[in-house]
Amino acid sequence: MENVQNTSQARRDRVPPGQTLTQNWPVLHYGSVPYYNDMSKWDLKVFGLVEEPYTFTYKEFISLPRRQFTNDIHCVTTWSKLDNEWEGVAVSEIMSRVKLKPEATHVMLHAEHGWTTNLPLEDFLRETSFLGIKHNGTLLTPEHGAPVRMVVPHLYFWKSAKWLRGIEFMSKDKPGFWERNGYHMYGDPFKEQRYDFD
Repeated sequence: MENVQNTSQARRDRVPPGQTLTQNWPVLHYGSVPYYNDMSKWDLKVFGLVEEPYTFTYKEFISLPRRQFTNDIHCVTTWSKLDNEWEGVAVSEIMSRVKLKPEATHVMLHAEHGWTTNLPLEDFLRETSFLGIKHNGTLLTPEHGAPVRMVVPHLYFWKSAKWLRGIEFMSKDKPGFWERNGYHMYGDPFKEQRYDFD
């Protein structure tokens, strides 16, 4: 009985304040869902403060070495989902193909429809951050960000940009789409950094 109680407490400790656990994976996004019929037209651009910009074709990206990741995700709309199993490309694989300029301090993630979100460089480079392709054993659906979404599990899930198309390195922080519309610039779930109207 004590082990069960300890396990339950450990799970509760993983849930940030104001969050409710769900077994489902709610679909939330702004705008329409992009569907890709011809993957030869998809690419991922790495640009900004790098020595040379780099563009991954879909064929090149999908052939990169992949890893398994397990994490909890927390949405700003107050749901949390524990023990997600992912397959994806580690950020280190992306970074092995580019050389950052020393003045780079922040990242802007660019997605379809002009959607963007910002991250400090150190958060983007964390071992726990990756580019997700599969979730719980199956390829991501378009509604959940296929073919590739960024996953930054230690921040609210809006920072895990769906439909990723570009990674821009910058010398200073600037707000992305939701941050310009009242969301917090950083988004730590355990500090309840949901909104910033100052």
